[in-house]
Order: sequence, then C-alpha cells, then structure tokens
Amino acid sequence: MKKALPQHNAKDVEYRLKSIFGGSVGNLVEWYDWYTYSAFALYFSPVFFPNSNPTAQLLDTAGIFAVGFLMRPIGGWLFGSIADKLGRKRSMTLSVLIMAIGSLIIGITPGYKRIGIAAPLLLVFARLIQGLSTGGEYGTSATYLSEMATKKHRGFYSSFQYVTLIGGQLLALGIQLILQNWLLSPAQLHNWGWRIPFFIGAVLSFIALYLRRHIDETAAFKSKNDEDKKGGIAVLLKYPREVFTVVGLTLGGTIAFYTFSTYMQKFLVNTVHLSKETSTTLSFISLLVFAIMQPLFGLLSDKIGRKPLLIGFGVLGTLFTYPILTGLAKETDTTIIFLLMVGALIIVSGYTSINAVVKAELFPAEIRALGVGLPYALTVAIFGGTAEYFALWFKNIGHERYFYWYVTGCILISLILYTTMKDTKHHSKIED
Repeated sequence: MKKALPQHNAKDVEYRLKSIFGGSVGNLVEWYDWYTYSAFALYFSPVFFPNSNPTAQLLDTAGIFAVGFLMRPIGGWLFGSIADKLGRKRSMTLSVLIMAIGSLIIGITPGYKRIGIAAPLLLVFARLIQGLSTGGEYGTSATYLSEMATKKHRGFYSSFQYVTLIGGQLLALGIQLILQNWLLSPAQLHNWGWRIPFFIGAVLSFIALYLRRHIDETAAFKSKNDEDKKGGIAVLLKYPREVFTVVGLTLGGTIAFYTFSTYMQKFLVNTVHLSKETSTTLSFISLLVFAIMQPLFGLLSDKIGRKPLLIGFGVLGTLFTYPILTGLAKETDTTIIFLLMVGALIIVSGYTSINAVVKAELFPAEIRALGVGLPYALTVAIFGGTAEYFALWFKNIGHERYFYWYVTGCILISLILYTTMKDTKHHSKIED
C-alpha cells in the first residue's frame, strides 16, 4: 500500500497549480483579446477601410496589426521593469486591465462611413494599447510560470504559456464559428456582429483581473533583497550574450508561429480560395491539436533537454516550410490541407513549447522578466508582427513565394544559434 503524500507536499502542489492556473487563465484572456483582431479582420476590414480590393483591405488591417507590435517592446520594458521591481503579480494584473480597455475601444468605435478618418485612427490607438499590454504579458508570465514550476517539471508547466496563448486564439476562432454557423448571417457579421467578440474580450479581461489579484507572488521574487530590485536597462546590458540569445531564439520561431497560426486563416481564404467558414473550421481544429502538443513537447524537454527540440524545429522548419506552403497554395483537398497545417504546427511546437522556459532559464531573478520580455518583444515587433504584412505585400505584387523563402531563411538563422547555445535545462539560472 502506497504511503500518502506528506501534507506539506500536497499543499505545495495545490499552491503551485492554483498559481499556474491563475496566471495561465489571465494569459489566455490576454491572447484572446489580441487574436480576436486577426480572426475577425476578414469581417471588419471593410468597415474601417472602404476599398474594393479584398487584399488591399486586409493589407490595411495587417498594417495596423503590425503597428500594435510596435508598442510591444515598450510593454516589454515597462511591465518587465515593474515585474522585477514591484513583483510578477502586480505586473500581470496591470497588463490584463489595459488589454480590457483596448478591446472595449475597438468594440464601440463607429465605422468609416460615420466618423471618417477617426475610425481607423481609433483602431490604431486601441491596437497600440493592446500592443503595450501584450508586450508586457509574455516576459512576465514566462517568468512567473517558470518560477512557480519545480525543476523536474519546469518544461512541462512552462509549456502552458503557449497552451493558453493558443487557447486564446482557439477561443476567438470558436466564437467566430458559433457566430458564423449558428447565430448570425454573413451580412450581420460584416455589419455589426464582428463587434461581439471584442465585448466578450473586455468582460473576460475583468474576470482575469479578479483571478490575478488572488494569485501568489513567486518565491524567487520574494527572496530578492532591495538591492536586487533596482534592476533595469543598465543591469540588462550586463547580459549581452543572453539578450542576443533571446533574439536569435525568437527570430525564426516567431515568424513560423505567426505564419502557421495567425496568418493561416487569411492564407486559406486569400490564396487557397477556401470559404471563410471552412478556413475558420480548419484553423480551429489544427490549433486545438497544436495546443494539445505543447505540454507533450514540454514534458519531452524535461526528459531529453531543451536543445534537441530547438534543433529539431530548426532543421525541419528549414527543410519543409517552402514545400508545405507551396503545397497548401495549390491543394484543393481539405483533408490534405489539414494534414499539411498540422504537420507545420508539429514542427513549430519544437520552438513554442519551450521557448518561454529557455529564455527564463538564461537570466537571474533580479532581471529575469525584463531580460525575457524586452528582447523578445523587440524581435516579435520587427519580425513576427510584420510576417502577415509581408505575406500580403508579396502576394499583392505577384511574388507570394518570396515570402516562403523569407520564413525559411529566418528559421535557418535561428538554427545556427540553436546548434551553438548551451542547453538551458542543464545550465539554468532559476536555481541560483
């Protein structure tokens, strides 16, 4: 007969699970709000940009999507500094509140026909607010989940950051499927129905705000003395190798992720010529599989290390990105399209499942949130946020396949870094 766990062990597990759940739910809501913009851009782009060319309309909304990313480095710096100086919990609570405001603005802003140029300007303002919030969310939540996890299962627990990140996207697509198939007609969705998910996002953000106010602070932060809490850019500059590693880690991964998740829905409509409803369904199911894979890959990294997974992503991404995108562009069988999408997401999982923990393991506690958040946000702003825009721009000028090579080249650059870096599982600074 097995012995019962000691009471303090059971309480420790409960404490960690409660904190990870609270942090993860807030992360899900933040990313739901962020991705709702992309998921419903197919419907609201004519409201803000009255242009007869669908690609041009999507290009305009993609441009504003990219503008939102410009604020992410500022958010990474601001909320990373708050997390390192005032606490992870306080930073995450503030970021989700700001996201609620951004979603509410998009939901209530009238269209171009009613208020003219003020409509797209307000859309830009709302995306800047959301970009600020999301830029702070990644580094702080990655730090929080990594610090709350035990050493033995850190890859597994940290993978839930991308489970909830993808979950936010799934929630946005799920609401879209319900509105498309059961509640509203296409005309209603185009006219006003696209506003519903933004109102839902604002409500969910306030629920997440409540949950985050009741989570515990990490022991790593509480153990820091006042001198350690005086970090900032000056302290971060003492870790140039680690900062460069975060940039290199993120480059290929973020472009691959945004290509095969966020942009894929538009790619299926605009290039593969599937219906909006079919593309939404395929995106939803493939992303559900993608979310399930994250903890499995995270668990694998706890067994064999982080580096093998990163190298696997780099090699397979370099070899198969062009063939997958080319195959998707000319395929008509939805089963094969789905299998190609899942195949791409399996490859990307080698990066997404562990990238948060790898970055957190690079830095000491006094600079961890800023060290993870700022260089990551800069890289995502420059490359991830513009991936969709470049894809549509290359298509608009008649050279869509140039984008496929662009994604491949960026993954190759990251692969070079993966082969030269140390495995952070065996050189983690979280235990220091």
